[in-house]
Amino acid sequence: MAALGSLTARSDDDIPVRTPRLPAREAAERELSDPRYHQHDPNPIQRALNWLWDRVDDLFGAAAGATPGGWIGLLAIAAFVLLLVVALRLRLGAVRRTPTTSGALFSDTPRTAAEHRAAAERHAAAGHWSQAVQDRMRALVLSLEERTLLTPAAGRTADEAATEAGLTLPRYADQLRTAARTFDDVTYGGRPGTEQAYAFLTTLDTELQQAKPDLATTPTWSRG
Repeated sequence: MAALGSLTARSDDDIPVRTPRLPAREAAERELSDPRYHQHDPNPIQRALNWLWDRVDDLFGAAAGATPGGWIGLLAIAAFVLLLVVALRLRLGAVRRTPTTSGALFSDTPRTAAEHRAAAERHAAAGHWSQAVQDRMRALVLSLEERTLLTPAAGRTADEAATEAGLTLPRYADQLRTAARTFDDVTYGGRPGTEQAYAFLTTLDTELQQAKPDLATTPTWSRG
């Protein structure tokens, strides 16, 4: 009975405090909205970056799960692809940018064929093969104009010059097209000039200086 009396004689201090659920939640939300609790939270940019990295991690995790060998297999494949890209880059050289249109063959102050040849030889002696190729092609075309095998035309492209010269000198038509393509590759395609390309243009330029036109195929406007 004594024990029962002790249980029923509880003081007011022992009565538990019960706060209704909704007011308690609102009080907790007000407390947590205090800026003191959020001063170390990440900013919106950091949260966006964290979300992005989580998605990337999920993507790689899924790829690793689908790849034989898991992460090791995925890393091996990535290394193989990287080596393949490097090998192709070394094999093909600079990535070529295909121009939509070829620019004019001459873009600076007009010079003679001899002046362009001299400039080409200076560039070649210095190992500047791109500039050497450009000046040699210009010398080649100017030489044909000076011999009246080509009619001078402002804004003419290398391709146009090669096509017109090929009509007058059909024996060299293929070589002229190759020369024009080499010039365009170096000037507009981003491909560096080479010693071999310069040697080809030099030989062609020398031969064309002695070449005789085919009068049967020479347009009347290009005959001297």
